[in-house]
Amino acid sequence: MQYWLMKSEPGEVSIDDALSAPKQTVPWFGVRNYQARNFMRDGMRVGDGVLFYHSSCEEPGIAGIAEVAGTPYPDDTQFDKRSKYYDAKATREEPRWMMVDVRIVKKIPLVSLAALREAPELADMQILKRGNRLSITPVSPAEWRFITQKLIKK
Repeated sequence: MQYWLMKSEPGEVSIDDALSAPKQTVPWFGVRNYQARNFMRDGMRVGDGVLFYHSSCEEPGIAGIAEVAGTPYPDDTQFDKRSKYYDAKATREEPRWMMVDVRIVKKIPLVSLAALREAPELADMQILKRGNRLSITPVSPAEWRFITQKLIKK
């Protein structure tokens, strides 16, 4: 099993949106960075743990625990000319962008970015590195354990 941190802007898809979705599952669409795409396409497996992270908001942080709920498949927004995620170079025969479905396991009290930064155990966490803008990053098993066992208030 692997672990991931996946960022979503609450105005696009929030933890509450995901909780109200059928089967509490949402498609993780709109990723337009090749490294993040490759994490979904090549690295994610059904059942992998996900830290559902709210970004680009008043208080960014981990808002929930989720899991990868399906295998990667083409992101349909790349073919939709009305979508802000449209990619004229993508074709149905050779899609450029992929997505996975993510199922919410539970909503948690927000673990703020500041709280993540304060923990020496998380000093090497990718989201905390200077200049990191990836919407999907791997999380080590040790980081996952620390966050889920020490930072999340039960």
